[in-house]
Amino acid sequence: MIPGFELPAALERNVRSEPAGRTWLAQLPQQYERYMRRWDLTLDLPDGRAPWTGHTGVVIPVRRHGGTRAVLKLTLPHEEALAEADALELWDGTGAVRLLEADKPELVLLLERLDGDRSLADAPMAEALSVWGGLVRRLAVTVPEASRHTFPLLAAQAEQWTDEFPQRWEQLGRPFERWLLEAALEVCQVHGAVGRRRNADVLVHSDLHYFNILASLEEPHWYLAIDPKPVIGDAEFAVAPMLWNRLGELPDKNPEIALLDRQARLCAAAGLDNELARQWSLVREVQNAIWSYEDGMAAEAARSLWVASAMAGRTYPGLPDVHELPEP
Repeated sequence: MIPGFELPAALERNVRSEPAGRTWLAQLPQQYERYMRRWDLTLDLPDGRAPWTGHTGVVIPVRRHGGTRAVLKLTLPHEEALAEADALELWDGTGAVRLLEADKPELVLLLERLDGDRSLADAPMAEALSVWGGLVRRLAVTVPEASRHTFPLLAAQAEQWTDEFPQRWEQLGRPFERWLLEAALEVCQVHGAVGRRRNADVLVHSDLHYFNILASLEEPHWYLAIDPKPVIGDAEFAVAPMLWNRLGELPDKNPEIALLDRQARLCAAAGLDNELARQWSLVREVQNAIWSYEDGMAAEAARSLWVASAMAGRTYPGLPDVHELPEP
């Protein structure tokens, strides 16, 4: 229990399943009080209202000394979150939420406050694709050499996946058809550290989906990215999360073609290579399918296989209709 509010039950369930989750939850009230004092903050949460939460963190509305609105973000330590503050520093409010204060080792951030109740998931698709494209253009910055060690390298990850994907696929009992695995491996071999011939590396927000793009409180038609999972690599790696969300809006007739059209429109809006985006999206959905099978989430795996096979241009037999697939 944190003075002034209770954590949502879903967050507590998620965090308790993580290795360090119970310890983090036990220490959270003290951590919250410590940073409220350190940064001279006051709680700005109406009675009965819960703070915003993600899978492994809580975002608490606060006010700074002088009344400026902000949010205090407390995150369970995990690998994907380690470079968040570094990415936000490089973007410096251009395309992404502005970082106001940070304790990087503790994964505690003070951020400008956006409209947590208005994400790009609420926008019409045409507007969402246009806004997303503009954000990708602004976020695609070159990382200074002195900072490159801070972020994972996509090419190096792809090289690892050429070994990891087949091993995990075998350990799972070959849960999906080999041709889809081989299509992903071919992309990893071509674009991995050894095989790649293209080097246009930029800082990539690899989790840039509709719900991670929030409206500004000051400018309602202005959107900014939150919660980055940064990598250095091809900007086209950012496309996939916009494909595996909002599948229910695809038409009944030829939904696979419609999804490829959505991808082409995303790439046109962001100035990306459509073919490279298709390839990376296929890889990412094969990876998601493997993760889902490892977690015993067969319905989520089916969604990933549907998107991956659409990217591959082939029909995957036995999958549910696209409108029966669960949303992430």
